[in-house]
Amino acid sequence: MKKDEVPQDTSNLETAKMKELCYAVDENGSYTTVNSSGWKPKTIALSQAIEEINERIEAARKRVLNNETSPIEYYMEYHKMDPSILASYVNMWSCQVKRNFKPSIFKRLPRKTLQKYADAFDISLEQLKDITKHGN
Repeated sequence: MKKDEVPQDTSNLETAKMKELCYAVDENGSYTTVNSSGWKPKTIALSQAIEEINERIEAARKRVLNNETSPIEYYMEYHKMDPSILASYVNMWSCQVKRNFKPSIFKRLPRKTLQKYADAFDISLEQLKDITKHGN
């Protein structure tokens, strides 16, 4: 793609005041870098992915409020993690993290374990235990 053909479509990057670095060919036929504000197909895909993430966060929030899962799952989704990523942050096995999703297990977790989760999510213990205190 030539330097003057790099897409400059409106995208989520613009609202975040960011640009994407792309490679293009300049007037001399050499590769150079060019900032792009977005490309419509990529913007659509990114918007769909963000929408799906928000749906997963909301579904986890509802499950917590219905006592079907622990706040750990909600915060994991909110921070765009999966059990294996979260496990690496709290120095546990992913199966342990998944087990801690059970409300009955969560209620019995020692303070030290809860603090690991709170630290991983950069929240207080109070916020970890009660998602209604989480300031979205």
